[in-house]
Amino acid sequence: MDLSVDPSSAVPPFQQVRDQIAAQILDGRLADQAKLPAIRQLATDLGLAANTVAKTYAALEDDGLVVTAGRNGTRVVGQAMADAEVTAAADAYIAAARAKGLDAAALVTLVRLRAT
Repeated sequence: MDLSVDPSSAVPPFQQVRDQIAAQILDGRLADQAKLPAIRQLATDLGLAANTVAKTYAALEDDGLVVTAGRNGTRVVGQAMADAEVTAAADAYIAAARAKGLDAAALVTLVRLRAT
């Protein structure tokens, strides 16, 4: 898994890592049932606090892309959720929403409201 964090970015580190992992799941670089690194290991590798990585994994779990099973770790469950067309539509939505100043939480809330 190839991840990096740009400390000079306006995007918070947890969101940078979340976006990169989600992209790797949705484009197939991370297969279904692939095990993600342990929180402490990924935090060390990226030079982040363990709480930052825990927040990232929680966000991915909220998105339905991973599942955490205690000491058994965090595994990918979401690759089959999207195909290229859906991914492209999501990317366009995210770009348009961010251009209007919406953050990730607002994006998720809007999708949840519209999907019900």
